[in-house]
Amino acid sequence: MKRRDFLGVTAAAAARPATAAPPNVVIILADDLGWADVGFHGSEIRTPNLDRLATQGVRFERFYSYPLCSPTRSALMTGRSPMRLGVAYSVIRPWSSYGVPLEEHLMPQSFKAAGYSTAITGKWHLGHARASFMPNARGFDHAYGHVNGAIDYYTHIRDGGLDWHRNGRSVREEGYSTDLLAGEAARLIENRDRNRPLFLYLPFNAPHTPLQAPQALLDKYASITDPRRRTFAAMVDSLDQGVGRVLAALDKSGMADNTMVLFFSDNGGPTGQGARNAPLRGAKNTTFEGGIRVPAILRWPARLKPGVSSQTMTVLDLFPTLAAAAEVRPRNKRPFDGRNLWLPIRDGRAEPREDLFFVTESQYTVWYAVFHKEWKLVREISRQDGVTRDHLFRIAEDPKEENNHAPRFPEVVSDLSGRIDRWRAQHPYNGVRFAAQAPAGWQAPAQWAEAAAR
Repeated sequence: MKRRDFLGVTAAAAARPATAAPPNVVIILADDLGWADVGFHGSEIRTPNLDRLATQGVRFERFYSYPLCSPTRSALMTGRSPMRLGVAYSVIRPWSSYGVPLEEHLMPQSFKAAGYSTAITGKWHLGHARASFMPNARGFDHAYGHVNGAIDYYTHIRDGGLDWHRNGRSVREEGYSTDLLAGEAARLIENRDRNRPLFLYLPFNAPHTPLQAPQALLDKYASITDPRRRTFAAMVDSLDQGVGRVLAALDKSGMADNTMVLFFSDNGGPTGQGARNAPLRGAKNTTFEGGIRVPAILRWPARLKPGVSSQTMTVLDLFPTLAAAAEVRPRNKRPFDGRNLWLPIRDGRAEPREDLFFVTESQYTVWYAVFHKEWKLVREISRQDGVTRDHLFRIAEDPKEENNHAPRFPEVVSDLSGRIDRWRAQHPYNGVRFAAQAPAGWQAPAQWAEAAAR
């Protein structure tokens, strides 16, 4: 463990009464939720349960995920850069044989070693080609949900194969996936082992495409004339109701006061599919703020005062931070790239950050970004002709990224682009890169979970 993480755990332990019970941990992850898609950021979408969390907890105004889901999920689970893990540029596709390397240690493994019951209910997206990549092999006592993204919300089919399982065995269930995942999470809370603290990871697939929503919720947003935005709003409303079920289960079980509930989105919203990131620039699959700055909340009534945090924080920081808060010793042997930020969060202050890096890749463009002191450099590189466009911002005073200082400060651009080059050299040769189409002759398995076991 890095010295700073050790010091954070020690200080946290000193601040808590010796008789206090270990906190439960509930991590709720939205899929493709935009900055302006929550009520507490002024959305027309009704999110009373998320708004309640934002009022009762610490709301982060500078929290960063990666521009796509597999990179964010890998960083969350390991506390290590997805560039090192080989999943920085793109997602793990259905036809990919790649997964988060088995040498990497995952957060639920540390919590399980500390005596926690561990469960996931939702989208995995960190590898499915082998049983050893699956959640039950990587620290989760209980696993329910799906291994790919973009499943049908009602049939739970991806590319013709059933992608819905319980503990590695496919199950056919009727129901809207958001409702099923929330219901499973609520049951896990209510039926938990009372002798052990709970670590619950709830990664919803909502509001990711395909755009599907219950008719009653579509009717609720009939005033929205854009059909994509209307369906997206209905899906977010359903997500919020699912969060409400989880919060109600915590209340009913008497767990709410001593449970850390963390909520955030895995990337910025896809504006072409109905999401909104205003006033931030850009969208999912870019490294502008609209692609990486996301809604985020941490509630722990027993230990955290409600408020708004200006701490710059990334998904990389969550493993060391949550472990320190819970006084759980991280069992990783490879060093974290993220930082333990529990004390500044608890104390309502902000610490300066080291360089922070982001990347994503599309069919036409590779996008990089680095935060260094007051600067943020966004670098676009065309995959067709190699032409580079640089955007240099003073991000604290210009969060909308309206003023490009690159022409005036070429020496800063040169320095920051060199930092990006050194960072991207960490990518393993066999890591995942963008691939829009399946290989010729590829066919999805009839049942995704059983395919992993072969």
